Amino acid sequence: MPEATPQRADALKNREMILRVAHDVLAESPSASLNSIAKRAGVGPGTLYRHFPTREALLLAVHEYDIGRLVASVADVLAAHPPLDALRQWFLTLTGYVRIKHGLGEALHSAAAEEVISASWPPVTAAVGRLLEACEQAGEVRPGIDPVDVIMLMSCLWRTPDNPAGKAQADRLMELAIDGFRP
Repeated sequence: MPEATPQRADALKNREMILRVAHDVLAESPSASLNSIAKRAGVGPGTLYRHFPTREALLLAVHEYDIGRLVASVADVLAAHPPLDALRQWFLTLTGYVRIKHGLGEALHSAAAEEVISASWPPVTAAVGRLLEACEQAGEVRPGIDPVDVIMLMSCLWRTPDNPAGKAQADRLMELAIDGFRP
């Protein structure tokens, strides 16, 4: 099997820019065209299609990109906030990412999408485990809370409406859940 040719620095930069812009554009309008994403990213349509030959390929890459950034953010969030506030902040960010994904409707229901989404569970579960461990060490949550249970419980956050009333409801729901985690 031939070795993969490494991408040039400018190609990697373009890919990164497309992913960042696609995240923002899709958050604003889930039906945004690939051409509008390319334009906002400052690249030609050919460049976008070279990296992401289909809409699904771009959507899956944005999901992977978002989850990768979120998982990598745990140390920074813990450094910037007390553990329980870090847990809150992290789940609010995850909620925003999942809302974007849900806003894309049927676009992420293929076998390839299910594979990518399933692959995100282990790193997300590990990240939640790190957050819970920090909260436990600070005496803010009881020991032995299962990260998967927390993810399932917190999934109510991204089911609230994406408006001020929904945000207030999500805040209340998060606090109810956190009260159940306390020692």
